[in-house]
Amino acid sequence: MIRDATPDDAPGIAAIWNPVIRDTAITFNAAEKSDIEIARMIADRQQAGHAFLVADEGGIAGFATYAQFRGGVGYARTMEHTILLAPAAQGRGLGRALLSALETHARAAGALSLFAGVSAENPAGRAFHARAGFAEVAILQRVGFKFGRTMDLVLMQKFLA
Repeated sequence: MIRDATPDDAPGIAAIWNPVIRDTAITFNAAEKSDIEIARMIADRQQAGHAFLVADEGGIAGFATYAQFRGGVGYARTMEHTILLAPAAQGRGLGRALLSALETHARAAGALSLFAGVSAENPAGRAFHARAGFAEVAILQRVGFKFGRTMDLVLMQKFLA
């Protein structure tokens, strides 16, 4: 079931997010997220009118959220999202369901496009977004640094209107 996240979901979200942060190059961030930080993010995003959704299967199997791509009123209709699934939840359509619900929410909130910033070292993420209708629009070379090396960021965009 896809539903709105609540602050009580923070531990389940952290259990998915922190291993990705700690162990992979899927995200360039190296600082793990606390339950308090995630609960605050959920509240802040929802208060701003942005979605924070979870796939709930008797426990958190994945999450998706979006926020404004860059600060300032000129970017108010362009969003960037994050989507992650627990390893056991991958390959069963939950990612597509989360992304579809996120796109529906963003479209209803007035967003015109949605960006995905995908590590170039994440071919599965690039393929997932391409299958969902996102186009690669830029490669930002050597903008990420993790595990002692620089990495490229692939920007993928989908128009919602």
